[in-house]
Amino acid sequence: MSEQLTQEQQAEQAEIEQARAEWVRKQFQKANEYLASKGIVPDNVSVQDSRYLPPYMAVWKLNTLQKQSFWVISGDLPTDHIALSAAENAREAVRAFSLQWQMKAQQIINAGIDDKTKHDFAQLLISRAESLYNMFEDEQLWQAEIA
Repeated sequence: MSEQLTQEQQAEQAEIEQARAEWVRKQFQKANEYLASKGIVPDNVSVQDSRYLPPYMAVWKLNTLQKQSFWVISGDLPTDHIALSAAENAREAVRAFSLQWQMKAQQIINAGIDDKTKHDFAQLLISRAESLYNMFEDEQLWQAEIA
């Protein structure tokens, strides 16, 4: 009986890993499509510098054909990018996105919110910026970076 349970647990673990890998693949594709929509042609990803926290966020260090590098964030939040020089690692990139989104939300609010779409977007930016900053501060999420 315990052997069967172990097989069930193994099958469940394999399913979880497959779902995780599929989520990571979709987020990678989303990040590449986002850069391409901005006229930036991705070439390759620095896997060792990228970080994933399914199903919330993925932070990618993407190198381009133009010999530039960017941090790109995707997941259950707006897809966005910043120059590689804005952050020395994925953790710092998370903080940079958080601060950038707080400033964008404030600019939207300061400009005067005249429709529901702008209001909702500003609220989304504020919410996700707060979540990102909490992730940035959570030492347990970044243990693998300590070497």
